[in-house]
Order: sequence, then structure tokens, then C-alpha cells
Amino acid sequence: MQSAISKKATPAVKWSSLQNKMTTTKIDNSQRTAAKVAGIAGLLAFALVVFGNYVLLEPLIVPRNAVDTARNILAHQTQFRVALISFITYGIGAIVLLTALYVIFEPVNRGLALAGALFRLVFAMLWLIAPLNSLAALRLLGDASYLKVFEPDRLQALARVQLAGSFDDYYVGLPFFGLAATVCAWLWLKSKYISRGLSIFGVIASAWCVLCAFIFLIFPNFNKIVNDYIFDSPMAIFELIVSIWLLFKGIRTPKSGEADLVAERSRKSVSLRLPAFL
Repeated sequence: MQSAISKKATPAVKWSSLQNKMTTTKIDNSQRTAAKVAGIAGLLAFALVVFGNYVLLEPLIVPRNAVDTARNILAHQTQFRVALISFITYGIGAIVLLTALYVIFEPVNRGLALAGALFRLVFAMLWLIAPLNSLAALRLLGDASYLKVFEPDRLQALARVQLAGSFDDYYVGLPFFGLAATVCAWLWLKSKYISRGLSIFGVIASAWCVLCAFIFLIFPNFNKIVNDYIFDSPMAIFELIVSIWLLFKGIRTPKSGEADLVAERSRKSVSLRLPAFL
């Protein structure tokens, strides 16, 4: 009886061993393609947000001066609208990036890959509120007849409030961005697809971003102790380096013995999918 059961279990063992070997030593072509897509999307998204925010939008915003800010926006409406298009395109790029990353990480850990994708999706959705706020500000500065019941200085102040709302949108979304990057950095570390040192830096930088974002939302003066740029700059540097890595080097095949966790998860997953009577 025991011999018969043992013989029936042989196909499951063989299939588990085969799947184990494939997971450890083979990377699917779809993963390699997704890595290139992620590299391109990451670099384009980075370029778009830097160009849109620091080159196009920031020169128009005068700190603590609603009148001059309104005057600049009205005098450079096309520049202002191009900045909005840059932000919208960044949101699209973030969705492309999260999809590519899910394809890469799904064989490693489907649950964490999905969690990382959902965190990044929430951030992308919150990010897209900023262009809506900017369009609302532009409408308040327009010449529609129903706006004439308000004094110009009131409309300018309301428009500035709308623009300031984009700041809040970003920092509400930042914990989700940080969590997405933390999950991905952990999966990079466990999969051995990129440098171990870079992966560890990513985990630390992303977790730091999450911590800073939550502290800042509770204590708004926290940025007087730790500069705002230090919140997310290490994480942004990590994501930029990873994008360059993926575009030019791709993901590397783990050496034998490096992917024990991946192999073990694959073995358990396969054994659960096989009928109990095998």
C-alpha cells in the first residue's frame, strides 16, 4: 500500500523538482520584456515630473503671493497647461510601470507583487488630483460671467488655495508611493534580479520615505527639522538607478542556490495545485 502511494507521488515530486529548477535558473521572456518597459517608463516618468514641476510650473509660483502667482499663470497659460500634461503623462507612466513590475515579480511572490502594484496605483490616482486642482485654479482666474460677483483678489486667493491643495495631494499619496517602493525593493532583494546592495539601499530609502510622510502628516512642522527633499529623494534616486539598470542591463538570472526562497514558494504552490490523490 505504501509502495503504491509512493509511486503515485512520484509525478508530483518530479513536477515540483522541475518547477523548482525552472524558477531558480530561468527567467521568462515576458519578464525580460517587462524589465525593459519598466526601465523606459521609470526614466520617462522621472524626466516628466522634473521637467513639469521644476522647469514649467515652479517659475510661475510666487511663494506667499497670490496676486503675482495669478498674474504669472495668466501670462503663461500655455506653459501652465503643458506642465499639467506632463503630470498627467507621469500618471500614465506610473500605471505602465506598476504593470511591468507586477509581471517581473509575480513569479517571485504574487501576493507582494499585487500589493506593490496596488500601492503604486493608489499613489497614481492621488497624483492625478493635482492637475484637477490646477485646472480649477485656472478656471477661477478666468473671465466667466459668474465669477464677476467676486472681487479679483478673492479669486486670486482661492486659485492659490487650489494650487496649494496639490501639495497636500502629494503628501497624502507619498506613504503609498513609499510602500510600493519598499515592497518592490524587498522583492528585488529576494529575487536577486539586481544588485543586493542596491536592493538593500532601496528598502531603507523607501521605508524612510514612508516614515517621514506619516510623521509630516501628523506634525506639519517636521519639515523644519528634516528638509522636505530628504523625505523622498533617496527613494527617487533608488528608483532612477533601478530604471537605468533595467533598461541597459535587464534582470539577471539568479545563480544556483541564490533563489532558495523563490524555489521553496514555487514548490509549495505546485504541491497545493496538484490533486491530493497523486
